[in-house]
Amino acid sequence: MPLVNNKVGNDCTVGTDKTLADGKDLVESVIKVVACYRHLAACVGGCTDSLQLRDELRQMREKALNLAEAIRLHLTSHLRDKSLPEDQRKEMELLWVAFSSSLELLHVDMCKVFSMGDNFSLANTASLVQTGLQGGGSEVAARALSLADLNQEPPTLPAGLESQERSTMEQEISQIDHMIDDMEKKVNVLRWMVEPRGPQYADPLSSTESASLALLSIDEEQPGHKPLCQRNLIFVLLLLFAVVLVAATLSVCLVLFS
Repeated sequence: MPLVNNKVGNDCTVGTDKTLADGKDLVESVIKVVACYRHLAACVGGCTDSLQLRDELRQMREKALNLAEAIRLHLTSHLRDKSLPEDQRKEMELLWVAFSSSLELLHVDMCKVFSMGDNFSLANTASLVQTGLQGGGSEVAARALSLADLNQEPPTLPAGLESQERSTMEQEISQIDHMIDDMEKKVNVLRWMVEPRGPQYADPLSSTESASLALLSIDEEQPGHKPLCQRNLIFVLLLLFAVVLVAATLSVCLVLFS
């Protein structure tokens, strides 16, 4: 009877689970940072646009790029491993799709910020659009960057800062382009073949929505239960019949007692 080293098997399983958990944590982190960057990017060119906002966007880009590079290496190395178990591979592919989608959203928002920064210069604050928004961006950025607070006095605009920032953004946008191309070349994951599963990918439902869906499912399962429109039609017909009956009774009474 062959001997099986259970200890080695358990160690491999634990190592794979830890790798998968690390990948999930990294992907969730970059999703939060990308969402925060999108929130701040909507303020560029508006009345809340400032040098502090541009600096927060820069910090978001740096953190997103650092996370993206770590995630790319992490997922690429494991998805190219032929010995990866099938269930673990499916989980990795889910993370791959979530990560690549977030990376594309980040690229779109970076291009938007680049274009808006070209049209709305901080040197001329009179050209900013009065959107009516006030504050809120620093608190969101602080949570995404895991910092205590980002509120500070708005500094003055140094000379040549905007042109330097634009040059840096061009390099970062090009870096994202190359990263997406490299990912598609090294790992061939068809997005339309990856099926979301698990509670974290399900749409959250309130208690009212859940009760409504339960009632609808019960109605569909009961073959003898009539739809709501049919019940309303029957009620209207009964009401009309009662009115006609009362009118006929009154007419007979008038004829008899006249």
